[in-house]
Amino acid sequence: MAAEEKPHEMEQLLRKHSQSHLLAFWADLKADQRNSLLTQLDAMDWPGIDAWVAKYVKKAASGGIPRELTPPEFYPALPTGARQRDKYAEALKMGKKLISAGKVAAFVVAGGQGTRLGFPGPKGDLPISPIEKKTLFRIFAETITAVSDRYGTTCPWYVMTSPLNHDDTVEIFRKNGYYGLDSDNIFLFQQGTLPNFGFDGRILLAEKGKIAASPDGHGGSLKALYESGAIEDMKRRGIEYISYWQVDNPLINIFDPLFTGLHALDGAEMSSKTVIKTGPFEKVGNFCIANGRLTVIEYSDLPDDLAQKENPDGSLVFRLGSIAIHIISTAFVEKLNDKGFSLPIHRAVKKIPYIDSKGNPIKPDKPNGVKLETFVFDALPLAANSIILETIRKEEFAPTKNATGTDSIETSRQMMIDRAADWLESAHVEIPRKADGSLDCTLEIAPSFAIYKEDIAEKLDQIPKIHSGDKTYLA
Repeated sequence: MAAEEKPHEMEQLLRKHSQSHLLAFWADLKADQRNSLLTQLDAMDWPGIDAWVAKYVKKAASGGIPRELTPPEFYPALPTGARQRDKYAEALKMGKKLISAGKVAAFVVAGGQGTRLGFPGPKGDLPISPIEKKTLFRIFAETITAVSDRYGTTCPWYVMTSPLNHDDTVEIFRKNGYYGLDSDNIFLFQQGTLPNFGFDGRILLAEKGKIAASPDGHGGSLKALYESGAIEDMKRRGIEYISYWQVDNPLINIFDPLFTGLHALDGAEMSSKTVIKTGPFEKVGNFCIANGRLTVIEYSDLPDDLAQKENPDGSLVFRLGSIAIHIISTAFVEKLNDKGFSLPIHRAVKKIPYIDSKGNPIKPDKPNGVKLETFVFDALPLAANSIILETIRKEEFAPTKNATGTDSIETSRQMMIDRAADWLESAHVEIPRKADGSLDCTLEIAPSFAIYKEDIAEKLDQIPKIHSGDKTYLA
């Protein structure tokens, strides 16, 4: 139906759902703007929106956290006992076989902007490495290249963007020549969005003909993989396992044969890596068993008494932190979408730019509405089987979330240097240190030089003498 003929029908629909204001500026819109607005409105899940308004917008959901929470079992970073050592060896062999056979794909969630980092653009384009200032995207691409070369295979890379940064991300990849990778093996696609609401339940307008909306969270990746055709592309390539991580972690071990092998051996559908929390209130999710299912409880939701609960040896009972590193079976993503699943909605009170009833743009200086999102870890209870593998924080978890302070560009960069030093010292390379034990040099190891710590011992003849104050780049 033409845009001119549609308003009456749409007005009735909007009136039914208490959202009539969305057509308030219809007379001011050009034909293409009217068509765009109607397309946005037609795509809305109106019954779902009514439920969201009642449950999440006008009030915070009061479902609460199950009190019967228990800590889950997990695989430690290093095996304990002969039986576990044998299983790790079998898993390592299995993982390497799966990677070599082209059964594992890389999948980075990269829908965020670098706003909080003081960086004007997609977060993946942030220069982060300590010497060469390689961007996050470049580090990942070089790792994928090195793994493909090592295992004699092609490792495709799936990149989920958002409407906020998709066009910019596509252009970044294009202008960088896809970082030396074949563009046919890179699949860029967008996640979905959810509308933004005022506290009164009315959907906000970003412009006279544009709904205010935000990306639907990393949980949206499980639908976007399916709806974009990425899963179909994976099936065509014979991909069975997806290595999932978030774009802000430059230390990620994208293709971990042990993790992949344990997931496959145990017949898991969605698995996770964990780090031991630094304290009871570290700002990471908590792995728990609730109602017999593995789940993640956000740090802000875990009651203080449970967060601080200790084992007889003084360790935290709920000590496993969620770090957004997963192996997901492609069949699991397909199964979820075939069933028309939906993940729980999470509410966030935010400052949301909008236009007022007179059409004036407003940039609020305090929270004025609610954004809704979904989290990928909420799919864990839906998995028939799941494993957790501990990883060592300094080896694989350096989130870059803030401009300064904790989990910042500075701390992430230092962790890259520290890991490089640890890898070199593990192979008995002498690294200059100050009297207090801190490093007295700057180091950077390219993925082309070493993917894993064990690679260093094979390249000792390529490592120069490192002196105090040196900047040493190994590639």
